[in-house]
Amino acid sequence: MKKYLFIIICLLFSFPFQGEGRERGPKRSNRQTVVLSCDLHCQGCCDKIMKNIAFEKGVKDLVCDLDTKTVTLTYDTTKTNLPTLLKAFEKIHKPAKVKEAENQEPKAKSSKTDADSGASTPY
Repeated sequence: MKKYLFIIICLLFSFPFQGEGRERGPKRSNRQTVVLSCDLHCQGCCDKIMKNIAFEKGVKDLVCDLDTKTVTLTYDTTKTNLPTLLKAFEKIHKPAKVKEAENQEPKAKSSKTDADSGASTPY
């Protein structure tokens, strides 16, 4: 009897527990994408930005485009903000200006009902 009880207890502890309140990964609503206009002369300028800004706190994605002289930056708004990131650009002597900004929140679909849209029901 002790042997079976020991086996049952071992089996119970061998399975991982699923926490109900545990969050799985960061929420996407905290991310923001900004396109910055920056004075980029050569590939060395892009490399300098990639080496320094990519490791700033909260930066999730960084893309340099030498042809359009823009830097597309995605960052976590809970960990950093835009003025802090612009100061980081100034620190490496590559001042940047905001060209456009967009939020990465999923857009809600319009929830029109049949009565709102004037459609008739096929009954």
